[in-house]
Amino acid sequence: MANKLLSFAGGIHPPHSKSLTEKKEVEICKVPEAVKIPLQQHIGAPCEALVKPGDYVRLGQKIGQPKGFVSAPVHSSVSGKVKSIEETVLPNGSKSLAVVITNDGQDTLDNSLTPGSLENLSAQELKNIVLEAGIVGMGGAAFPTHVKLSPPADKKIDVVILNGAECEPYLTSDHRLMLEKPDEIIYGLQVIMKILGVDRGYIGIEDNKTDAIETLIKAAKKADNVQVVKLRTKYPQGAEKQLIYAITGRQVPSGGLPMDVGAVVNNVGTAAAIARAVMYGEPLYKRIVTVSGSAVREPKNLMIRIGTSFRDVIEYCGGWTEEPAKVISGGPMMGIAQHTLDVPVTKGTSGILLFTEKEAALPEPSNCIRCARCVSVCPINLMPLHISAQSLKGNFDEAENLHALDCVECGSCSFICPASRPLLQSIRVAKKEIIAERKRKAQAKK
Repeated sequence: MANKLLSFAGGIHPPHSKSLTEKKEVEICKVPEAVKIPLQQHIGAPCEALVKPGDYVRLGQKIGQPKGFVSAPVHSSVSGKVKSIEETVLPNGSKSLAVVITNDGQDTLDNSLTPGSLENLSAQELKNIVLEAGIVGMGGAAFPTHVKLSPPADKKIDVVILNGAECEPYLTSDHRLMLEKPDEIIYGLQVIMKILGVDRGYIGIEDNKTDAIETLIKAAKKADNVQVVKLRTKYPQGAEKQLIYAITGRQVPSGGLPMDVGAVVNNVGTAAAIARAVMYGEPLYKRIVTVSGSAVREPKNLMIRIGTSFRDVIEYCGGWTEEPAKVISGGPMMGIAQHTLDVPVTKGTSGILLFTEKEAALPEPSNCIRCARCVSVCPINLMPLHISAQSLKGNFDEAENLHALDCVECGSCSFICPASRPLLQSIRVAKKEIIAERKRKAQAKK
């Protein structure tokens, strides 16, 4: 591994705030009496329910069938009876049908996903396992992994990168995974490499996680085609385009995807989930979540069953020291504030953060002073102040012309703005409006 620290232009250095949980090993969270499992926990088409009220289901049984290629199956995280299928609010603020299952406490296993081995399975068979296990990006985006592993024939992939940066403040779930399950991460990376026919794999880790770097280097000694890369600690080092540039020097073009420069990026958690699916026939029905923040009584890293409510998770952590002013799903930079604790943990839930009034309070925004700090820190080299201004005026065509869709929503602009302008929030609005307009135009052509 090279001694030089790799990085990218722009970015910021927010307080890490990881000390609350970085030394805490992953605990198994108490399994609730009932789980509410959404049929859409991924980017793409929602699943169609395969069960109905009154049905008995087993742990790991497929209960949601994809209705499109960009989708991923959903599995039960407990054994028990289906109580209902009802609409629920998701942590990202959208709504989805969800299967409510009463837990019988038996964890009676479903064995429909057959385990295998890296050596004995073909690339296609391995990809089918990834699909059937319902694996999605575990870093928060929840993009179906089998789609990432199915690049068009004209896109030659020659490098696979695992994201172990975990640059968001407070979050330590990936850090703990790298310390506690390094062999699963290496195995999962090798599965991805075999599926894509790639002989070069990298694991990028920020240099503030020296213990994780040492652990992964030791685990990677058995794999001569895997290299652990030390990255400069800077936010958003874990963003795909920044990670690719830091490690390979390749720049993803505006409007482009990693595959356009021959790269595929996955989270270390995704790799570990792939390993467990191949080795043990285990679908994705649980994940590690960091529960932290100034208002939670006992910050923890927890292995949580999908469908467990935020309320149950917080209760397992001893509740709060004072009623939180804000509860966030994910990290403080890119996460989503919640209006209820009765939302379920999903495949994309990396953190649950509880903040006091003192921490959560935001200053009132004032007029832009044209200091250009937002421009200097933007890792994509955009003009956040101009995109935001057009969005706030409802000029979404102009926002599109300013490449709003290239924004990775890292929040660096909002963090650095001395006028406390709603830069990220307004750019997100613009992106949604631009995408909605594109869909409307596409529908009109049909």
